Amino acid sequence: MPALNPAFADIVELLTAVPDGDEAAVAAVRRRDAELTKPAGSLGRLEELVEFLARWQHRQTPRLENPMVTIFAGNHGVADQGVSAFPQEVTAQMVANFTNGGAAISQICGLHEINLRVFELALELPTGDITEEPALDDQMCAATIAYGMEAVAGKPDIIGLGEMGIGNTTIAAAIFAALYGGTGADWAGRGTGVDDAGYARKIAAIDRALALHQEGLDHPLAILARLGGREVAAMLGALIAARHQKVPVVIDGYVATAAAAIAHAVNPEAIDHCLFAHVTSEGAHARVLEHIGKAPLLDLGMRLGEGTGAALGVVLAKTALHLHTNMATFDSASVSRRLD
Repeated sequence: MPALNPAFADIVELLTAVPDGDEAAVAAVRRRDAELTKPAGSLGRLEELVEFLARWQHRQTPRLENPMVTIFAGNHGVADQGVSAFPQEVTAQMVANFTNGGAAISQICGLHEINLRVFELALELPTGDITEEPALDDQMCAATIAYGMEAVAGKPDIIGLGEMGIGNTTIAAAIFAALYGGTGADWAGRGTGVDDAGYARKIAAIDRALALHQEGLDHPLAILARLGGREVAAMLGALIAARHQKVPVVIDGYVATAAAAIAHAVNPEAIDHCLFAHVTSEGAHARVLEHIGKAPLLDLGMRLGEGTGAALGVVLAKTALHLHTNMATFDSASVSRRLD
């Protein structure tokens, strides 16, 4: 088995030596929750969301004054294999749409006062076609992970991770097949709505890529370099930096989950600070979430990507914290407590 490229040494260290959550902060949240005018546990996962914020912000009084969703956009050489229903230039066109406020994610963030940041990742230079060559060399993959770490430079209280990239559901499916076994047919979905012929090309492209790179898929970060994309690498970097800077993370859909799956494969504890906003209608997504032991917050049949599910996860977190902060206590509202 070849040794992992030294370019990845610092990344492995950051994924391995992750800080623990703050259980004292969780205890403080639970004490306040017990005083609120409601039966214990009656808000279900909304109560758990506040505990999650406290644990990973390391704050006994969590806050969401600067919520953020980030979209990382990249292009993929495998798009030349006819795996998508849309041409590759749509990636750059949608980046402009995000910026101009016309996309679904733009509207969700605007409505709910969530900051939106978009990172373009060398759109003019698609990654290598994974059916013919590695997507990225190891040094470029490591550099892109490091670049993704800059996403938390604005000091968000919570960060949602999303992506844009024609062909990237093919990339994600290849990553899952390499991590968990199986063929392209086991992991590929319809993505943006590819027809039967395109779906067959997608499956075939994944299988060719797995066969071509089979000797080099011996470590999660090697899998990322050979089969991944710049947006997946950058989301991994953002996830890593968020953990070390006490920022909870909300993961979007099928493609964003690929970044979390890479982190989980290195160290399962490395994604403890991540919420998984929803399960997409890409059939394999539910199985990936089972592999990494995470339950989604929502199941709305969505498959848009672009951070839309992550934004809705942030909305739920904001709602949960608002209730925790602003509900009356039994004493302040002069409400009788439970009879025991």
